[in-house]
Amino acid sequence: MSELRELFGLKDPDIRSYSPLTLAYIGDGVYELVIRTILVKKGNCPVNRIHRKASSLVKASAQSAIMEKIEGHLTQEEHDIYRRGRNAHSPTMAKHATMADYRRATGFEALMGYLYLKEEYTRMLTLIRMGIGEETV
Repeated sequence: MSELRELFGLKDPDIRSYSPLTLAYIGDGVYELVIRTILVKKGNCPVNRIHRKASSLVKASAQSAIMEKIEGHLTQEEHDIYRRGRNAHSPTMAKHATMADYRRATGFEALMGYLYLKEEYTRMLTLIRMGIGEETV
């Protein structure tokens, strides 16, 4: 991250001031990249199989299920970020998700974005592993 900041002249604003939907926006991309990396590093296989597996792990219902598993392990600060994301009013909704799943997934993505921007990668990956389990991927 320091190279990214240096090469592009990025500042370090207070991440807590970011809107929860902005955090969810980056968190969505980061979580998908983590899942894709795990699947690709597991071994070479047809891309359509990787895509199906990745899609099953990044859809709103899967992210909602992850939150159910990890919510009790969050710090107060992490829970506050999750709650802000969950309660944010988004102008859109996932096509194949319940409103409850979509809101929990948005909270999960906000949490992932927050941890990523804070450069708390180990914590982010620990929560992801706790949520998806080793056997899932």
